Amino acid sequence: MHPTAPFRSFAEFYPYYLGEHSNPTCRRLHFVGTSLVIALLAYTLGSGKWLLLLAVPVVGYGFAWVGHFFFEKNRPATFTYPLYSLIGDFAMFRDVLLGKVRL
Repeated sequence: MHPTAPFRSFAEFYPYYLGEHSNPTCRRLHFVGTSLVIALLAYTLGSGKWLLLLAVPVVGYGFAWVGHFFFEKNRPATFTYPLYSLIGDFAMFRDVLLGKVRL
């Protein structure tokens, strides 16, 4: 469910973002996708194979969107809040690592 008023900050957006990721399988798929994006970026930087950058959005969004469409059964926030959603992916990844969000 999308709010009626736009968010004024990421701090306002993040609780909404987490609410859109209540399904554990969706969160796991996001975590896998974000992990692969980080690994792919590191490999690309180390190898100089810059064409691999084209795979970054496919890997990241591919896992996330499967989680939303098949498990969470909602519309990814990326479509309405692309920047906040991208930041949210990495914030949730961090919070999983810190034990603040459960998989």
